Parts: sequence; C-alpha cells; structure tokens
Amino acid sequence: MTRKKRSQPRPSRPALSTSALLKLFRQVKRPLSRAEIIRQLKLKKKDKRVVKELLSSLVEQGKLIRIRRGYGLAEAMRCVTGRLEIQRGGYGFVVPEDSRRKDIFINQRDIGEAWHGDKVVAAIIRENKGDKNNEGRIVRVLERGRKTLPVKIVKRMRGGEWLGRPTDPRLGFGIICTLKDPAMELTPGDIALCVPGDKIDPAMWEGEITRRLGPEGDIAVQEALVKSNHNIRLRFPSGSVNQAEGLPAQPSEKDLKGRRDLTAKPFVTIDGATAKDFDDAILVERKGKGYRLWVAIADVAHYVPEGSPLDREALERGNSYYFPQSVEPMFPERLSNGLCSLNPNVKRLVMVACMDTDGRGATRSAELFPAVIESHARLTYGQVKQAILDKEPDAREKISHVLPMLELAEELARKINKLRKDRGSLDFDLPEPEIFFDAQGETSDIRPKTRHFGHQLIEEFMIAANEAVAHFLIERDLPCLFRIHPAADEEKLKNLFRLLALTDKSVVMPKEITPKALQQLIRSQKGTDKEYIVSRMLLRSMKQAKYSPDNEGHFGLASEEYCHFTSPIRRYADLVVHRIVKSALGNDDAPQGIPGRKKLYNVAGHISGRERVAMDAEREILKRVMVLFMQDKVGGTFGGVISHITDYGFYVELREVMAEGMVRLSTMDDDYYTYWPQREMLVGERTGQSFKLGQAVEVVLESASLERLELDFSLKSVTAAAMDYKDLI
Repeated sequence: MTRKKRSQPRPSRPALSTSALLKLFRQVKRPLSRAEIIRQLKLKKKDKRVVKELLSSLVEQGKLIRIRRGYGLAEAMRCVTGRLEIQRGGYGFVVPEDSRRKDIFINQRDIGEAWHGDKVVAAIIRENKGDKNNEGRIVRVLERGRKTLPVKIVKRMRGGEWLGRPTDPRLGFGIICTLKDPAMELTPGDIALCVPGDKIDPAMWEGEITRRLGPEGDIAVQEALVKSNHNIRLRFPSGSVNQAEGLPAQPSEKDLKGRRDLTAKPFVTIDGATAKDFDDAILVERKGKGYRLWVAIADVAHYVPEGSPLDREALERGNSYYFPQSVEPMFPERLSNGLCSLNPNVKRLVMVACMDTDGRGATRSAELFPAVIESHARLTYGQVKQAILDKEPDAREKISHVLPMLELAEELARKINKLRKDRGSLDFDLPEPEIFFDAQGETSDIRPKTRHFGHQLIEEFMIAANEAVAHFLIERDLPCLFRIHPAADEEKLKNLFRLLALTDKSVVMPKEITPKALQQLIRSQKGTDKEYIVSRMLLRSMKQAKYSPDNEGHFGLASEEYCHFTSPIRRYADLVVHRIVKSALGNDDAPQGIPGRKKLYNVAGHISGRERVAMDAEREILKRVMVLFMQDKVGGTFGGVISHITDYGFYVELREVMAEGMVRLSTMDDDYYTYWPQREMLVGERTGQSFKLGQAVEVVLESASLERLELDFSLKSVTAAAMDYKDLI
C-alpha cells in the first residue's frame, strides 16, 4: 500500500486592496504596468479585472497617475491632489487635501480644462523657498467640483435649444442647452440650472437645463445661483431629518441628570436683531476683588452622537451659510432654532466655561462642566447699546431685571479688551457692508455695519472661553482641534515698511515680526495720511486662519492657546472640541474614545475648506447685490478712495455706498502709466502724475456688469485726482 503524499500548503498571496498596490509601488520605487503588477504580486489571470478596478480607483483618488506605459505614484512624481481655486486674475491655487502642505500656484496657461472647484492633480514644476508658494501645472481633473452650473439664458436657437453662459465669470465658455422638461418656459435673461454634458469645442459645451430659477434681477435668484456655484447643500437627507424629528421638543428629566442646575442664575443672550440660533449665553458676577465669568454654550453634542445621520451631514456642511435674505444651517431648524438654541425662559442643556479673574480681568482659574440653564432675556446689540452705552432711561427700564449684571459685564469686558490689546492682539477697524432691503425685497442701501462695544463685549467673553478650553485640553495632554493663524507674510510686510520709510525715515521694520510690533505700527499711523495704507497693506499681509490638531498659536489674537468652542450650532469644529471636553470630563454622553491625530487632520482639512467656501459665497453674493444695486446709477459721479493698485489700473472704494470698482488704465488717455509695485503707485511717464493707496478721487460709473461681477469707473478729472510723484520719493 503506497503512502499518500502529504499535501504542501499553498503559498499565500497578498490580499488584493488599494493599500497593497500602493505598498508595492513604494517598494519598487518606479512606475509599473498592469502586467508588471500582476507578476510582482504573483497573481493569476483571473485577478486582472480586480487589479484594473483597483488601479482605476487609485487614479480617481489622485494617488496614482496614468502615464504612457502604466502607472506612477503621484507622491513620487511630485504630484499633489487638491481643490482648484481660480482667482479674479485668471490664475489659481490648488489647495492640497493634506492641510499641512502649502497651496500650489497655478499660472493661467497651466490650468488646462479644469474649472474652479474641481478636484485635480497638480504636478510641481517649481519649488520655491520660504513663504512663496510652489508652482504647478494641472495634469488631471479627477472630479468636477460642480455637477450643476447656473447659467444665464442668452437666446433661443433654431432647433429649439437654448444658448446659455455660466454665471461664474471664471468659466469662459457657452453651453447649448436642451430642456429636461419640454414644458419649461424660459426667456432670455433668466437664470437656470444646467447639467453640463460633452465638450463640443474649446468655447462650447452641451448641457441639459433641469430647473428655471427666475429673473436675473431677483435677489432670491442670485442667492440660489451662488449656493449652486459653491455646492452649498439646500436639503437635509431623510436620515438626518428623521433623527431630528425624533428628538424631544424640550429636555427630558433624563437629559438633566448629572448636570448642575443653573436655571436661577440670570444668564442672557446678546445677538443681532434677526438672529434665531442662539449658541451662547453669558453671566458676570463679582467675586472678591475680581470677577466670575460664566459662558454657557449650547450642548449640541448631547443630541448629536458622533457618526449619526445628523453628525455626518453637519460634517459634510462644515458650518452654516449666511446670505442677505436666507440661511442654510448646519443642523435642521428643529435643533438650530429650537432644542439647541438658548431661547429665553426655557430649560436648555449647555456646556459651561466658568472663569475666575483677578481685578485686571486676567483669568486665574477655569472650570468646565455640563449644566442646565434658562436664559432670562433675549437681548439685541441695539438694546445693549441703548441701555448700557447710551444709558437711555426707557431702554434701561425694559431690561431692569438684568441691568446690574450687564453693567458689571461691560466693566469686565473693557478690562479683558485692554489686556488683549496690551499683549498685541490686532484689531483692524475696517467697515463691513450691511445690506438694507425695502418692503418689496429690493436693495435700498449698502452701508457700513454699525459696530459698538456691545458687539465687543460678547467677542471678548467668547475669546476668553475659547482660550480657557484650549488651555484645559493642553494642560491634560489631550488632543484638540486648534484654531491657528500663521504669522504675517514677511515679504508683504517688507514692502509696507519700505513704502512708509520713503516719507518717514523713523519707520523701521522690526527684527522680529510680532503682533505687538504691528499693533504699535497701527497706533503710530493712526490719524495720519498713512493710516489707510497701513491698515490695508497689513490686512493683505495676514494669512488665512484654519483648523489643525497642531497648536501653532493665533497670530492675529496674539494667543498661544486658542480653539473654537462657542458656536457648535453653526460650526462643526466647535462640536469636535465639545466631544473631546466631554471625554476628558468623563460625561455619560461622551463619545467612545478620543479622536486620533490622523482623524483630526482629515476633519481639520475638510472644515477649513468648507469655511473657505462660506467666505467665497459671502463675497460673491455681496458683489452680486452691489452690482444690481448700482445698475440704475450708471452715469453718476461718486467720491471714493483708491483701495488697491495693479499694473492694469486701480480699484476705488466709494464713500456714498459700500461698493468697489475699477478705473482701468485703458480709460486714461492723458499719459502712459507705469506700475511701481515697491511703492504701490501708478506714475505717468510724461506728466509725472501719480496715484497711490488711500488717495481721494472722483469717478463716474460707466458700467455695472453681472457677467463680470465688476463696476467700471472712469476718472472725472485726472489732474484733480493725481499728484506729482516727486512728492513721494
């Protein structure tokens, strides 16, 4: 009887996955064809299809680049994946998915067929030292940033199709559109939503119109197209709606367990007159020679577990989006305006930062804990101004039950404000536009927002609470989603100090650029003819604040430890911080485990990007409303100041209305003008006449274009507006 041969175990093959393929590429350190991948991994013919699918997935993610005879590792080919942001001048920046990397500059000629907002792969073509951005070229569009484009209907064509043009001036092509619904009625000048199809030629695409928004001059239509331009979500998915509907109208007895009962304390909310989502309530008490500051913040995390439908949707949105006539909230109104909003005379769950200060207002100790409060008054900034700042008898009578507390709050806020300024915190006192509407919803005026110490009072208390929370987590060696603000751009600051030194030799750039040094510069120029130049150029030298798990400090606030904690109804970053605090405190409703650094990096990158979207959308709707408001004023004369100078003209801010437009050099026929970037001047070659930042001019409005989102001016009098360049050198 023959003995059976012992079967040998088959050699195990590596599990096929995208991570296994990336590992192989990193090991061999060269591009690979599909056949080489199969040989290297000792796969069989039947695995070809799976390998092909995995490679396609990695190409779509931007981790591999398709090359002539195979695939290359993007990171090894000096390629970066990110979102393309195209600027007004036609050039762009790729914002990398990895938030630790700098944005990549893309020249207009290197953008190719990519659109603003697209997910792209950029190849690095030049690495620059210092703060200067690396330069790149778009090599692949991974995903269109917009599946739907708002278009302006131009005309009906012979075959029943419509010619439309994207409302985004950065998209310079036309679209031949068919109608999804043949019964849809359109007229030239309407705004509609179009799904782009195939490209016909470099200047024309095909597309299908899915919805008519309405006439171009309607503010509601302009808001709708801006929301579409920036992919702002308008509806909540059914899962998050159902979760919100399943929550109680008021906190239950079970919700109150384990919380301090602060309902008897006279907390108040102070917000704008039209606000409906109240994140924060404040209370100030005298404590010995110092003060006790209570900042109560809506406990959204109690109702929104991590990973739940509401949480996933809030993360996707990143923040709430505010428009002149509407809001797209981060949470459904049942939470944002109801259960989580600190409405007056109802019990609400909160997380409290309780800070004890000395007589100067400096925080000496802080405690964080969950509580339940009942707001004793819903106040507006206007009420606070009238009652506390202006001391109007009628206004004081109306809020007499909280008046002593508010006066103490003002006293503390002024002391905190002084301490913040003493450490070098920068405050740019530049006006923000406020849009006013008449009864028909038409724009009646655009004026600077009124700001007073009532606004500052709340800001000081929120900054104090945010710093206390950051300190609490750092002290316990716990992770945090910090709000960081990098130091100012050194090259731009050099230009500013160089410009100031031309007329004032005592102005010297400090050896170390600190917030304190810049604050001293602002103070030294206050009330002089250089004040405008200093504030504008300093603001342009500031980098954008963002979120990060790395604590790099906040330059603008001169703060070493800072995070966002005080607005969890409208900012996802605050919700993340609340959950970490709850975990640190061991609360019953705390999430399981504390997030790791990799997860925090991913969240930080995403919500920083969504914050950029919100800012861009806000800027765009302001421009659109401004242009609409000015259209019936073409031919009018306005006074203004030069706010920005370029090599093709200069921008002018108007005095009569908060609007900005351009005087192009092509409209100035008295001389040839040269741009002197080191001195922020335009100088006439023949006459020596010059134009500089902050200079008063008188202009005529020549056009107000919604297609370009620009106002075009001409100078009413060149000689009256200009001055001899010799006065500046």
